[in-house]
Amino acid sequence: MAFTVAIDGPAAAGKGTIGKAVAAHFGFAHLDTGLLYRAVARHMLDGTDPIVAARGLRTEDLDTEGLRTPEVARAASRVAAMPEVRRALVDFQRAFARRGGGAVLDGRDIGTVICPEAEVKLFVTATDAVRAGRRHRELVGTGHEVSLEEVAQDLRQRDARDSARADAPLRPADDAVVLDTSKLDIDAAVARAIDIIGRARG
Repeated sequence: MAFTVAIDGPAAAGKGTIGKAVAAHFGFAHLDTGLLYRAVARHMLDGTDPIVAARGLRTEDLDTEGLRTPEVARAASRVAAMPEVRRALVDFQRAFARRGGGAVLDGRDIGTVICPEAEVKLFVTATDAVRAGRRHRELVGTGHEVSLEEVAQDLRQRDARDSARADAPLRPADDAVVLDTSKLDIDAAVARAIDIIGRARG
């Protein structure tokens, strides 16, 4: 039986970590939809037209090395603002969402555009300072030399692009539960999400 959990929110709010954890808890499949845009961005940086890359995207492209670099993240935000790219990836995401056994998708427009009929919608957020600190620690931990201010500036630019784009801007769905993780550690945030999803499943 299909049961879809849509998790949206800005970068470094914790939606990916929460998405993976709740999927594991309930035995659902998990899709980080940001990886779709990162994979398209990687192809674009390698010289492929982004629309062509989006139309030909394969599941194995999501395992490409280097999709988590700052360069790819910035390019992903740019390609995500292209309506033709977004349209090319909609069917991929919707088919995943309604697979049997349940699915968790996290991204920017899951509850508003991709899966407006999702059984559970969460909007995971945190303050700018908290998000910048998390992303900075993540990047430094994986060997990237970048300052906290550079990370904060990059997040501000991505937030502006994601929220201002004409096609599927970042915003909470009207019926989404807002989960602010600013003062929550990951265990507490995951526990809150599990409780919300558990109550929706009955």
